[in-house]
Amino acid sequence: MADSERRKRGVEMIKEVYAGDVIVPPEGAMAFTDIMLEQVFAEVWSRDVLSIRDRRLLLLGIIAEKGEVNTFGIQAKASLKRGELEPDELRELLLMIAQYSGYPRAAALVGVIEQKIAEVAKEKTKEKDEG
Repeated sequence: MADSERRKRGVEMIKEVYAGDVIVPPEGAMAFTDIMLEQVFAEVWSRDVLSIRDRRLLLLGIIAEKGEVNTFGIQAKASLKRGELEPDELRELLLMIAQYSGYPRAAALVGVIEQKIAEVAKEKTKEKDEG
């Protein structure tokens, strides 16, 4: 597949994965982004073997273990917006994270999860009021 085709597929997938919340820079603006789109999103996220929800759960666990609080918040919000996870499922995820990664890692994510739950609820209310 040509790089431009892979990029197009990657751009479509990143928009789907992040429910349109991630701004994609123009092609050539940053090699890092170009390669990420062509590899991670065009080739990995688009595979049919695991669902986006399954990949997201795996990613949330990995990110939590690494202590990447901001990235966890981005993933949590996308999972809520796409309807992959409900608020109680995200909260339940913290119980597993606490057991396997430790309570300090999980505790750092409690506020992030609650903030993202509130943001998505507010966005849905706004959309409902406008629609």
